[in-house]
This record gives sequence, structure tokens and C-alpha cells, in this order.
Amino acid sequence: MFLISKIMQTTKLTVIGLVLATTSWAEMMPLSVKSDAPTKVPADVSDGGFNIAIVRQLNVGDVYQAWIAGVQEEAERLGVELTIYNADGDNAKQALHLQQAVASGPDAIVIGWGFGDSLEAGLSAAASAGIPVVASNASVDASDEVTLVNQSEGLMMEGIMQQMQKDMGGTVSGDMIYVYVAGYRPLDLRDEVWRKWKDSNPGINEVAQIGVVNANTASETANQAIAALQANPKTVAIVAPYDEFTKGATLAIQELGLEDRVKAYGMDISTADISVMIADNSPWVATATTDMTNFGVISLRVAAGEATGAYDGNNLEIPPLVITRDDLIEKGVQNVEQLGKAFPGLATPGLAVAPWMK
Repeated sequence: MFLISKIMQTTKLTVIGLVLATTSWAEMMPLSVKSDAPTKVPADVSDGGFNIAIVRQLNVGDVYQAWIAGVQEEAERLGVELTIYNADGDNAKQALHLQQAVASGPDAIVIGWGFGDSLEAGLSAAASAGIPVVASNASVDASDEVTLVNQSEGLMMEGIMQQMQKDMGGTVSGDMIYVYVAGYRPLDLRDEVWRKWKDSNPGINEVAQIGVVNANTASETANQAIAALQANPKTVAIVAPYDEFTKGATLAIQELGLEDRVKAYGMDISTADISVMIADNSPWVATATTDMTNFGVISLRVAAGEATGAYDGNNLEIPPLVITRDDLIEKGVQNVEQLGKAFPGLATPGLAVAPWMK
């Protein structure tokens, strides 16, 4: 395990999503607590009338369940009421939910995942209503009205590629299968790093690109990976930077009995993921991750802070760790509760804490 410690202070990563004509576009600037941020709990919070709407595009799967658990945990700690809208992966449904959330007049809105084109009208309505929005892993731009809270996607992808380089003795090379679906902000940012690694390591031979995102991502990715592995018998690794992708890749490798020569490099972590990684002879050898529960905690905290005028800036990135299968086995980690104790670097208790939140 190693800490990816260099947090990008400014970012040049391209963010997918439309620039909203009715909002004030702003340069992406790191989020910081104002020197004159409120020190006392705001009256709306202490009186129990403070409400934040959560509008989620994706809500099925370990990652999303852990994220919302963190949101709820921090809301309870701060005394915030929640209204949660789940779109079940339906962009049109999420767009409608965002409009409904704005109409309900919350103190702030948190968007969990989603796309700029479907969210544009709702974000414009929120801006007009003076409701601050926090976007977590959503493909929208930062602005004066929209604050981004994300994992450091580029650093996560750099981490697993650096681990692969270490595993290969310093030179990354060989036939590789890449799992990717365009259009999702986290995956697109990770893809930028993958392409840079291919450009700077000509020994990488991408023999196939596969991937699907739906209600059966892992199983359908497994089917695609089986076909790709059979068509490319010299494959040495599957780069699968999303845990549902990685679970599917792992299933495919095991189905074909290729664990001894094909390794999977993934992203994210959950109790289910840990079970897959620590299983006997598992080919999933490394993952880059933040704690998704902590990600939810920070997302809710930033929304509460934005609603109370606590911050400057509009972009916060949560630093990740790279965790290997060997790390998990050595430390006896079997679930995410044990993971947090074994890897305290996953916790970021000091991020975005306004004085009134203490």
C-alpha cells in the first residue's frame, strides 16, 4: 500500500458536461474554509429546519450504498434533514428529480453521479433559486453555483499503473485488455491517464477494449472478458478501473483458469470486493480507492458548508490509496470496517471542516 500524496491544486483534466449558459462559469479553484466562516451552529441547523436534497443517478451496488451511508452518517452528525431521490440509472428520471428537488426549496442539493446534458435545466433552476449544488462524480462543470467533490481520479489511475509497473519489474508491457465505457466522468478522467501510459510505454499492446455499465455490469463484463481472453491468449493483464468491471474481469480469468498468468488491476473497494481480492489465487492484485463512505461524508459536509457560506473555491478532491491483495492478506482485512482501521489514510476527517461543524 502507498499513499498517493500529491493532491492536484489546480486541474487541467477535461470535465465532460455542458457549460451552463445561465450560471456563472468560474475557474476550478481548490476548496478552502474561509477565515471568517461561521463559528456557531447556524440557526436553521440548530432549529432542525435545515434540509439537503440528494439526487442520485446511480444507487444500486456496493459503491453507491457505501456513499449514501456516509451522506446519512454526516447528516445525522450535523443535524441535517435529508430528502433522497433515486433515479435507478435513468437520466431522464434524475433530471426530473433535480427539478423536483429545486422546487422543494432545500438549503442545498447534492448530485451523486449523472450527466451534464440531462442535468443542465435543473442546475440552471437551482442557480436561479440561489440553491448551492454539490456534484459528486457527476459530469458537470464547476461554477460559482456548483462545487465539485470527487475522488482524485487521475491519481487513482496513476496508482494502479505504478503498481503494475512495480509488479512487472519496472517495465509495463504485454498484451492487455482494457475495460472502459465513455461518458462517465470518473471513467473518462481515468481513461486520460491510461492513454498517457500507453503513449509513454510502447510495450503496452491494448488487444481489446470491452465494457458495459448497466444493472448487470459485473456479469456482462465477465462475458465480454471471456471472449476477449479467448481471442487473445497472450494477454497478461486486464485493466479494469471500476470495481464492477474488476469483479467481471476476475470472474472471466477464473472461469478460464488463467489466474497464474493474467492479473486484474482495478479501482474502488467494498466488503464484496475485499472478498474477491483475498480469495485463494485471486487474480485481482491491486485496487486504487478512497473510502466511499468517507466520500459520502465529505459530499454532505461540503453541501452544508456551502449553504452556510463557509468556503472559498469550488473543487475538492479526496486523496486515494493503492491497496494490494498482499496488503489485505497481510493485515487480515476481510471487510471495510477492518479496512479503515488497517489503512487510516483512507479517512480524511480534516477535509472541509468549517468551525461550526466541530
